[in-house]
Amino acid sequence: MAAYETTRTAPFGAISTYRFVQFLSNIFAAVADWNDARVTRNELAKLSDRELDDIGLCRGDIYQIGSKLGH
Repeated sequence: MAAYETTRTAPFGAISTYRFVQFLSNIFAAVADWNDARVTRNELAKLSDRELDDIGLCRGDIYQIGSKLGH
Protein backbone atom coordinates (compact mmCIF):
# COMPACT_ATOMS: atom_id res chain seq x y z
CA MET A 1 0.00 0.00 0.00
CA ALA A 2 1.44 3.31 -1.00
CA ALA A 3 1.04 6.37 1.15
CA TYR A 4 1.68 9.90 0.09
CA GLU A 5 1.11 13.26 1.63
CA THR A 6 -0.40 16.20 -0.11
CA THR A 7 -0.93 19.68 1.14
CA ARG A 8 -3.64 21.81 -0.35
CA THR A 9 -4.82 25.23 0.58
CA ALA A 10 -8.35 25.69 1.82
CA PRO A 11 -10.91 26.77 -0.77
CA PHE A 12 -11.48 30.50 -1.09
CA GLY A 13 -13.57 31.74 1.82
CA ALA A 14 -13.44 28.52 3.85
CA ILE A 15 -11.43 30.06 6.67
CA SER A 16 -13.64 33.13 6.80
CA THR A 17 -16.74 30.95 6.86
CA TYR A 18 -15.28 28.82 9.65
CA ARG A 19 -14.44 31.89 11.73
CA PHE A 20 -17.91 33.34 11.20
CA VAL A 21 -19.57 30.08 12.30
CA GLN A 22 -17.24 29.93 15.31
CA PHE A 23 -18.13 33.54 16.17
CA LEU A 24 -21.85 32.73 16.07
CA SER A 25 -21.26 29.63 18.17
CA ASN A 26 -19.40 31.69 20.79
CA ILE A 27 -22.25 34.20 20.93
CA PHE A 28 -24.80 31.40 21.33
CA ALA A 29 -22.74 29.85 24.15
CA ALA A 30 -22.40 33.21 25.93
CA VAL A 31 -26.16 33.81 25.76
CA ALA A 32 -26.84 30.28 27.06
CA ASP A 33 -24.38 30.81 29.96
CA TRP A 34 -25.98 34.16 30.80
CA ASN A 35 -29.44 32.59 30.79
CA ASP A 36 -28.31 29.71 33.04
CA ALA A 37 -26.91 32.22 35.55
CA ARG A 38 -30.11 34.28 35.39
CA VAL A 39 -32.31 31.24 36.01
CA THR A 40 -30.10 30.12 38.90
CA ARG A 41 -30.23 33.56 40.54
CA ASN A 42 -34.01 33.70 40.16
CA GLU A 43 -34.51 30.25 41.67
CA LEU A 44 -32.18 30.97 44.59
CA ALA A 45 -33.94 34.28 45.21
CA LYS A 46 -37.23 32.39 45.64
CA LEU A 47 -35.83 30.40 48.56
CA SER A 48 -36.41 31.53 52.12
CA ASP A 49 -33.52 32.58 54.35
CA ARG A 50 -33.86 29.29 56.23
CA GLU A 51 -33.66 27.26 53.01
CA LEU A 52 -30.62 29.23 51.89
CA ASP A 53 -29.00 28.63 55.28
CA ASP A 54 -29.66 24.89 54.89
CA ILE A 55 -27.55 24.83 51.74
CA GLY A 56 -24.89 27.08 53.25
CA LEU A 57 -25.76 30.33 51.49
CA CYS A 58 -27.02 33.76 52.41
CA ARG A 59 -28.83 36.34 50.26
CA GLY A 60 -25.56 38.11 49.48
CA ASP A 61 -24.14 34.95 47.92
CA ILE A 62 -26.82 34.72 45.24
CA TYR A 63 -25.33 37.39 42.97
CA GLN A 64 -21.82 35.97 43.35
CA ILE A 65 -22.96 32.47 42.41
CA GLY A 66 -24.81 33.81 39.38
CA SER A 67 -21.73 35.79 38.35
CA LYS A 68 -19.49 32.73 38.54
CA LEU A 69 -21.90 30.75 36.38
CA GLY A 70 -22.13 33.53 33.84
CA HIS A 71 -18.37 33.59 33.17
